[in-house]
Amino acid sequence: MRAQTVCFTGHRKIPLEQYAPLHQRLEGVVIDLIDRGYCFFGAGGAMGFDTMAAQVVLTLRQWHPQLRLFLALPCLHQAKYWPEADQAVYEHIQAQADQVVYLGQNYTRGCMYRRNRYLVDCSSVCVCYLTEATGGTAYTVKYARQQGLQIISLV
Repeated sequence: MRAQTVCFTGHRKIPLEQYAPLHQRLEGVVIDLIDRGYCFFGAGGAMGFDTMAAQVVLTLRQWHPQLRLFLALPCLHQAKYWPEADQAVYEHIQAQADQVVYLGQNYTRGCMYRRNRYLVDCSSVCVCYLTEATGGTAYTVKYARQQGLQIISLV
């Protein structure tokens, strides 16, 4: 299954002027991966790029019913303090996902990194939106490289 699995990692904040072009590039990459036989897609459930990636997979699943979306969530109540509109999107994605894995009960200092490593460890390809040299996305892409994943950058 790992050979057919893709994970996503990217920043929570996407500049408004980059949103539509990034979405279009992401959709094209996912379609290419589907054509190459990938059918399992994992996202971390965060706002921003994770949400965009999950929505792209769910949309494409209408035409490619073999697609499976799994969410690897850092804790049970990740979205507890998010704005109400973002919580509604999060809950909709969770309801549509084929599998939801909670990696912990409560938020802890390292829970996001644990989630990111889990996604990488389940995958053979990492699709990333990386614009900064430090932070969680940079850590995840570095870890994915160390684990031998193919990295597809959307920047």
